[in-house]
Amino acid sequence: MTAFTAEILGTFMLILLGNGVVANVVLNKTKGHDSGWMVITTAWGLAVFTGVVIAAPYSGAHLNPAVSIGLATAGLFEWALVPSYILAQFIGAMLGAATVALVYRDHYLATPDPVLKLATFSTIPAIPNPLINLVSEIVGTFVLIFVIFYFTDPVISLPTETPIGMGSIGALPVAFLVWVIGLSLGGTTGYAINPVRDLGPRIVHTILPLKGKGSSQWHYAWVPGIGPVIGAVLAAGLQLILVS
Repeated sequence: MTAFTAEILGTFMLILLGNGVVANVVLNKTKGHDSGWMVITTAWGLAVFTGVVIAAPYSGAHLNPAVSIGLATAGLFEWALVPSYILAQFIGAMLGAATVALVYRDHYLATPDPVLKLATFSTIPAIPNPLINLVSEIVGTFVLIFVIFYFTDPVISLPTETPIGMGSIGALPVAFLVWVIGLSLGGTTGYAINPVRDLGPRIVHTILPLKGKGSSQWHYAWVPGIGPVIGAVLAAGLQLILVS
């Protein structure tokens, strides 16, 4: 497996299971209907675990442009590799969203509310306020990237230095981190904290012929698109200051 295919497969699993739990909770007539935020945030954490387990040995398991950009800004990842990683992440996210739509096809038909349908693809703010929504995405992603720096040190202190990538000390720390971000900070915007997690599925929502799907709300897409990048760069900047 190459780093490119690893990022596709890892991100595919992330979105398949992450958006899948949202579909299970919000769509009508599912076994998990209306089971709540704890179920959603827990499954998203486990979705991250699953994606990282698959991709970590081959790509470092970024699965998120904010991670790739944050690590590159901090000098821990080659900028030349960032575009290919982001492309792979977009492909994986779109494939994952399309698969969720297939699995839950009958439940989309049984759900008349177009906003609930959109929620299974992309994030929607609880209270629309672009500035505050942007701040929420910046802060959530800042926490994600800044903490990642502290359990993905690029070298293990052994008699001989051993290069490692994200997830090499195990996928659980990342899963717990995403879980607590969702529980603590995710109630405002749905915590995209990952541009492709929102934009890839939003594109799929736009092009799929879902009956009664309504608007894809592209007027909001810039918030989960730009906010995580700003948060990642801020986290990397602080890290550079602290280690200088």
